[in-house]
Amino acid sequence: MSFKVFDLECEHGHVFEGWFRSHEDYAAQQEQGMVQCPVCQSTAVNRRLSAPSVHTAKRTGAAVPAISSEQAEQQRIVKEIFTKVREHLRQVENVGDDFVSEARRIHAGEAVERPIRGTATVAERQALAEEGIDALAVPFPLDDEPLH
Repeated sequence: MSFKVFDLECEHGHVFEGWFRSHEDYAAQQEQGMVQCPVCQSTAVNRRLSAPSVHTAKRTGAAVPAISSEQAEQQRIVKEIFTKVREHLRQVENVGDDFVSEARRIHAGEAVERPIRGTATVAERQALAEEGIDALAVPFPLDDEPLH
């Protein structure tokens, strides 16, 4: 599976990457308020001008600037981290749209304490935080999750 990687910036100047299955997927998630800054959780996020893939060297014969070994190592580490996070999250029970209610049940001791994942809006995650329930927004979908 391939992803589009967009450079994004929130209203507070935090810059981060967003991984989406397509430009349409990004637009749909943005419209629904699902794209948010991982630093401040702002949903006022815009794409930054970027050129993720430029093939000018093949057309013009110009040399493509090589990335440094440090940059290559950083890219390898980031890819490895994303792979490990995805592998871990696939092992976590997906409660889907019941995430908020199940998180509250676990917090109240009404359900077995365990790691869960699912879907929640920004407002729902904020409400959980106000109740003392930690919920982390994962900025990329897993293979078994439908795109909204």
